[in-house]
Amino acid sequence: MRNLSRTLGTAVFAAALMISAAGCKKKVPIVNTPPPTTRPATESTEPPPSSSLTVRINSFTGEPRSIERGQSATLRWSVGNSTDISIDQNLGPVAANGTRQVFPSQTTTYTLTAKSGATQDTRSVTIEVSSSVPPPPARPTGPTVSSADMLGRDAQDVYFDYDKNDIRADGRQTLTRDADVIKRILAADPGFSIVIEGHCDERGSEEYNLALGDRRAIAVKEFLVQLGVPDDRLKTISFGKERPVCTDQDESCYQKNRRGHLAPAQ
Repeated sequence: MRNLSRTLGTAVFAAALMISAAGCKKKVPIVNTPPPTTRPATESTEPPPSSSLTVRINSFTGEPRSIERGQSATLRWSVGNSTDISIDQNLGPVAANGTRQVFPSQTTTYTLTAKSGATQDTRSVTIEVSSSVPPPPARPTGPTVSSADMLGRDAQDVYFDYDKNDIRADGRQTLTRDADVIKRILAADPGFSIVIEGHCDERGSEEYNLALGDRRAIAVKEFLVQLGVPDDRLKTISFGKERPVCTDQDESCYQKNRRGHLAPAQ
């Protein structure tokens, strides 16, 4: 009997120890991890297609902004996101970045237009022109002078440096006066046309001088068009060294032959 009581006591004591150990075991907290976020199906990190880029004129300037008649100004521009770019006043299509020298005969506004698809951007710059050229003398009253005679009497040749087709400073003044003569003729005779002849001195081959004379005639035409002479009233031709006005072999004679000449169209 005593042995049975001792056995039961031992069992009760062991059970108490097990319950105490279970009660002292540290509990581990449960952490709720939020589900990962997902990007909406409509969101995209891809860059927009090039067709959606906005046409942008970064800059369009003219320097100097004020000139005297016969002088030049320089237009400068920079355009983004467009390949369809043009400037009015007979300048036409231009590259996205560039410069152009202009010779306005009066105060003129130049407008740059850039297009891409259905969108476009425009920018304008105005060049102020003051006249330092005296007005032409009053024409005396008398018999009517034909358009061809007036051109031959009042228009002057423009001269070039050796192997050059650039319009010199004296040439700009000459052509400014010639433009006034042509405008007066066309005001009275709108159907009148003019041929711009390009001439060279005797040095160089015939083929080379024909090409040089052509470049000189085109340079004169472009200058007159910028001064307001209608493009469709002007034609060009090169005679190279075929029609010299002087045959002496010295620089003075050569200079007389390097010229642009205005003549009535036949």
